[in-house]
Amino acid sequence: MSSNRELSMRSYVGIGIGLMAIVGLEVVLTLQHLPTRTLLFSLVCLASLEALVATMYLMHVKYEQPILFWTIFPATLFVLILLCYFFPDAFRMFNMRLLK
Repeated sequence: MSSNRELSMRSYVGIGIGLMAIVGLEVVLTLQHLPTRTLLFSLVCLASLEALVATMYLMHVKYEQPILFWTIFPATLFVLILLCYFFPDAFRMFNMRLLK
């Protein structure tokens, strides 16, 4: 039997099927022609869930020491906050005149 630190092949297959189900749900939602905000929110939530599952199980972060998580999580949060702060600045390019 496997220990807590390693997953069985059955677990990997289940995780793979779950990730494919999330992708399938994303495709179905995209084909439903939902309002843009609803679609965007849904797809971002599903992509975040997919990334969390892949990171925790396929990259084995779930079985690492908690200090690794508490090192990566604040750094990732900091980067996402900075992206949210600086991303609107990128839209200025559409309003700027190009020099010839």
